[in-house]
Amino acid sequence: MEITTDMIKELRAATNAGILDCRKALTEANGDFQKAVDWLREKGMATAAKRADREASQGVVELYSHGGGRVGVMVEVNCETDFVARSDKFRELAHELALQIAAAAPRYLKAEDIPAEVLEHESEIARARVKEEGKPDKVAEKIVQGRLEKFKDEVVLSRQAYIRDESITVEKLILQTVAALGENVIVRRFQRWELGERLTD
Repeated sequence: MEITTDMIKELRAATNAGILDCRKALTEANGDFQKAVDWLREKGMATAAKRADREASQGVVELYSHGGGRVGVMVEVNCETDFVARSDKFRELAHELALQIAAAAPRYLKAEDIPAEVLEHESEIARARVKEEGKPDKVAEKIVQGRLEKFKDEVVLSRQAYIRDESITVEKLILQTVAALGENVIVRRFQRWELGERLTD
C-alpha cells in the first residue's frame, strides 16, 4: 500500500512521533492507522499513545439535547488535570462527542463491549445473506467477517466515522486532541435517549 503524506501527517498529529518514524510505522502496518500507533507505542515513540496509561479522573459530563428535545445525550469525558478539563479544546471535544452520539447513535463505547450473543446474532444474519447471495463457501467466511467489522464500525463509538470529517474515526479525533492537549483523554461512558423509543431491559 502506498503511504501518502496525508497519512504520515495524520499519524504525526495523533502521536507526536517523528516524520520518518511515522512513515516506518505506516509501512510496517501496511497503512493501518491503529496498527501504526501500536507499532510506535511498542517502540516507545508515540507520546500521545504513551499518555494512554496515565490516570484520567478530571473532566466533564457533557449534556446535549437535539431536535427540540427529541434526542438527549449525556457523555462523560475524562482528562488528567482540572486545568485541561476547563480548556476550550477539551470542552469542544466533549461537545463534538455528544453531537456524534446524537447523530450516529452508537450502542457501545468499544468493540470489546459488544456482547458475544450480539456478535453471534450478526454473524448468523451475515451467513444467511451470504447463502442467499449464493457466494462460494471458500469466500463466505471472509465476507461474514467483513460484514461483522462493518457492523462494529456502525455501532462502536470509537470506530465510527466522525460526522464532520468522515476520513477520520472518532478514535483518531480523540488521539489528535490528546496530542494537542498533552494529556490522556478517555470517554468513560455515554447514554443516548430518543423520544418514544422502546424501553428494553
